[in-house]
Amino acid sequence: MKEISLRLKDKRFAYRIYLILGALFISSLVASNLIFQKFFYWDFFGVYTFEISVGILPYPITFLITDIISEIFGKKKANQIVTAGIFASFFSLLIIYTASSVPATSWSPIDDDTFDTVFGATAIAVFASMIAYLFAQYIDIQIFHFWKRLTKGKHLWLRNNFSTFSSQFIDTATVLLLLCATNVIAWDRFTTLLINGFLFKVLVAALDTPILYIAVYALRKRFSLKSSDEVELDI
Repeated sequence: MKEISLRLKDKRFAYRIYLILGALFISSLVASNLIFQKFFYWDFFGVYTFEISVGILPYPITFLITDIISEIFGKKKANQIVTAGIFASFFSLLIIYTASSVPATSWSPIDDDTFDTVFGATAIAVFASMIAYLFAQYIDIQIFHFWKRLTKGKHLWLRNNFSTFSSQFIDTATVLLLLCATNVIAWDRFTTLLINGFLFKVLVAALDTPILYIAVYALRKRFSLKSSDEVELDI
């Protein structure tokens, strides 16, 4: 891939875009770890009924964002965002532990038991999510750039979906294995949640392809990039 050096004005704009995408990525990742204990069902036009955690809702956004960053800013910058997300998740866990350790007042709207019920399994969830996250995100980036090199920057839909499908299955299976092994989720729910989680992520990945095309097209036009070009950021 060819890195393109931008004018100072364009480089500042590119840096702001990179920061915004990074902020969206990290907030989506942290939120998914905090809200995972609520489960819901979704009837997909009478074809299939999903039973999944609400934590899965923001998670596909992270793969869309790393694909955009990979396409425009390159593999190195995508990996940097993934690493930042790991630190952010563990830091959020530290904050939750601190909040849990201090006693609630008698007039607190949320008492200690309620707080622990909502956030008590967060440590296990974050650990499980991080293990899956490490596997899935780095694999997603590797596969994405493998197909980008193979197709010489063409067929964006191919590398977007192939990389996401593979990484999402690994992510879903790893999280559920760890949560079931630690008794956060019963083993008899494993197969159902694996199928539901993977199918939901595949569906979202397919649906977000137009969004990826729009974002990549707009950024390529803004920075005058060819299909195989990437923006060079000196950070």
